[in-house]
Amino acid sequence: MDTVFDILTGLGLATAAGIRPFLPGLAAGALAAANFTIDFDGTDFSFLEGPGWLLAIVIALILVTLAERTGDGEEDRGALSVAILVASLAIGAGLFAGTLADHSDTWWPGIPAGILVAGFAWYATRGLFARVRGRLDSEARSALALYVDGSALLVAVLSILAPPLALVALGFLVWLLLGSRKKEGQKYAGLRILR
Repeated sequence: MDTVFDILTGLGLATAAGIRPFLPGLAAGALAAANFTIDFDGTDFSFLEGPGWLLAIVIALILVTLAERTGDGEEDRGALSVAILVASLAIGAGLFAGTLADHSDTWWPGIPAGILVAGFAWYATRGLFARVRGRLDSEARSALALYVDGSALLVAVLSILAPPLALVALGFLVWLLLGSRKKEGQKYAGLRILR
């Protein structure tokens, strides 16, 4: 049963990291350091709960937040988006593999699974966040990152406390992605009719 819960927790943490990587990495590391339902001690991923890692996550979060507030151009946003994607994939893979390593010696499937899940979550949420960002004024746009970070943190904490909720979060992202594709198809179908 531990393995099933570890897989679900890893799935939820990778999903959260795909939404936004920093607070899920910080929450998982802090809860693991407190040995609160998750623990990376005695594994190859014990660094995930170490003070150096947690400090690096805090610094990365501060730098990204500052870059988002100061960067206005499309080039700035594109480069920052790529940096966040890379962080999402790396943190998602590490957290998924780390949760598997907690109760098993076979942790390596967590690396590709974490990359796939985090990549999917990033892809599923980018369109939504871009559409919302486009509709907001500059003051509300700056607060959007707080909501995104809060969502990622909520998914991470719930996945640690109640691992089956990770399936709900992942299912929601699938629904979100399918809904946005359906809307795009309807938009282009309407354009064809106008010709």
